[in-house]
Amino acid sequence: MLSTLLSRWHDDPGGSYRRWFLWEERLKNFRGIRKGIAVVVDAIRADRLGRQYRDSALETVVRSVAEQRPVFRGADHAFLWKPKLRIPDIYENRANQLAFADFLDACSCCDTEPEVLRAIHQLDARRIKGLGPAAANLLYFLHPTIAPPFNTAIAKGYARLTGVRVPLGRWPAYLAMRRGMLDLTARYRSWLSNDLGAVASFLFDVGSDRYPAPPLDDEAGANAQLVWRQALETALLASTEAAVADRDDDLTHTEVQGWLRDLGHALGFSVWIASNDQGRPVSGGRLGDGCLTELPSGLREGAGADAIRLIDVLWLDATTQQVSAAFEVEHTTSIYSGIVRLLDLALGAGAGTAHGLYLVAPDDREADVRTQLARPAFSQIGELAVRFISYGALAKHRENMARFGSGSKAIEAIAKSL
Repeated sequence: MLSTLLSRWHDDPGGSYRRWFLWEERLKNFRGIRKGIAVVVDAIRADRLGRQYRDSALETVVRSVAEQRPVFRGADHAFLWKPKLRIPDIYENRANQLAFADFLDACSCCDTEPEVLRAIHQLDARRIKGLGPAAANLLYFLHPTIAPPFNTAIAKGYARLTGVRVPLGRWPAYLAMRRGMLDLTARYRSWLSNDLGAVASFLFDVGSDRYPAPPLDDEAGANAQLVWRQALETALLASTEAAVADRDDDLTHTEVQGWLRDLGHALGFSVWIASNDQGRPVSGGRLGDGCLTELPSGLREGAGADAIRLIDVLWLDATTQQVSAAFEVEHTTSIYSGIVRLLDLALGAGAGTAHGLYLVAPDDREADVRTQLARPAFSQIGELAVRFISYGALAKHRENMARFGSGSKAIEAIAKSL
């Protein structure tokens, strides 16, 4: 019966497999979160993390994790300072803070399962009050095939499928559940992936009551199996509003990329579309139609190349092939990963040549963008003159800019300094 449930989960447009695991933005966020973890380590070792979570480098990276579609929602709760309980004890206790940094650094620098497990055991031995396996949500973005995500819903889903209750807040319990998740992945490899985000998202859906768990006993009577199958059908026929909203978000993101593509061509630029977005349908064609099929060698082979090719839209001078403008479209997600990609361009392969760096977002996100950029983790941004373009301004002026404009002055006219 579990095979039946996994099969239906695969096909459910509202389930986390399609909404999150197959979401193209998911993989784009890995690099940004990894770099954010390195910033946290540096901040702790330089004693710059501060004595609270708010406005810290840790908040910046954990918030970008928490904004991943539903699986990681609430991931920041574990790191919030609870003054009555004085947990997690990494803000007032310097030794614990340094141990946390050593843990993150060790996991960032290692490559093998034994090394990751050793780092977990060393952290657990410190018995840091309030710092439990919720930290595995950071580890997942460092080692997705070794460390699965962890939260209450995932633990509930595991208990419902296996009958084994997983105590929250204990690393040994997390590691035991991890072993069980690896076993599930091996048994049902037709539906699951070596990336443990797949099995975690399946357990999340079961634990958050999207699907009922099948009877634990394979020998359960026909009546129990019938009741379960009926409950499963009811769950799958439930409202898919969230999935529709996600599709609308993706369509809007693609539409804005299409506006920037067409405007770039009209202004005389060569245009690059993020490599993982080029095949997206838009306006009866594909987003990558008429655009560069590969980046110039300086960008393709230089520092940060893997991140640069994922920038939403690049305008390149048709003669020099240098970047004249770079755009990250931030419809609903955290701006963190987009900012990291722009930094990789400005400070890496495009250093000294990439002049126009833009965040493009809905009008009502401007205040949120400004708030996020004010954080210490983005201190370098002020030197790079990143600017903001609202959807409204782009929609209103793009046709006139295409008709009467030339070069990048037209886009600069509607951009706001941040």
